[in-house]
Amino acid sequence: MSTLLERSFKTLEQLAAHPEGMTVSAIAATLDMPLSATHRLLAELCRCGYVRQVREQGEYVLTIKLVSLGLSFLSASGVVDVAQPLIDSLAEECGELVRLAVVDGDDLTFVAKAQGARRGLRYDPDMGLSVPLSCSAAGHAWLSTMSDEEALRLVAQQGFGQPKDYGPNAPTTVKALLAYIQRARKRGFSMISEVFSPSMTAMAAPVLAPSGAIGVVTIAGPLVRLTEARMEELSEALLATADEIRAASGGSAMFKKRA
Repeated sequence: MSTLLERSFKTLEQLAAHPEGMTVSAIAATLDMPLSATHRLLAELCRCGYVRQVREQGEYVLTIKLVSLGLSFLSASGVVDVAQPLIDSLAEECGELVRLAVVDGDDLTFVAKAQGARRGLRYDPDMGLSVPLSCSAAGHAWLSTMSDEEALRLVAQQGFGQPKDYGPNAPTTVKALLAYIQRARKRGFSMISEVFSPSMTAMAAPVLAPSGAIGVVTIAGPLVRLTEARMEELSEALLATADEIRAASGGSAMFKKRA
């Protein structure tokens, strides 16, 4: 990594993925940085309040400062105020996990969620991370709003997900991925089964503005409950929610800018 800024962000990303903390040697080895340079970088991040050391010569962990910045940004953007009541309503209707992802340049990131499952298995993966485009319902829904060439460019930039890291049906070739994208384009929403995760299914619809997709709404749950037939039943409600978020997007500075 060529710059101090890049090293700093990569360090923060590593610590975000390891809430239990990481030693300076583990961070240095993971990011292929000299031990001395890693120690100086961590000391500077501690001074700025983004990182703290759990104990002397122990693990480093993120502080809440970075989380607070993200939450403050989302609050000021108005995204949650606009979308939360709508995804709450959809979650209540479908009884599964509903999430909203926002398009940010070449990335898609989940920013809001509502859990509709009140008992039994509750599916709730990580929030706030970039969506894997090749092996997620949200990714397929977003990719379906653009040309195949543009979709493949974004996937090539991010890389294909592998079945060992996701579900057994995760597409690993251009042909397999395009089949998912084309089906989503034809239906107006995507559907996947054991693609993102084993024994889990999901569906997603893009939030469309005149300039293109500004977000994606997803429903996800266990395969035993959220079957293909059940997803077909929920498609009208999912599409209606995506359209309602589009109609309300003028109330969000973030959405307004992207629209």
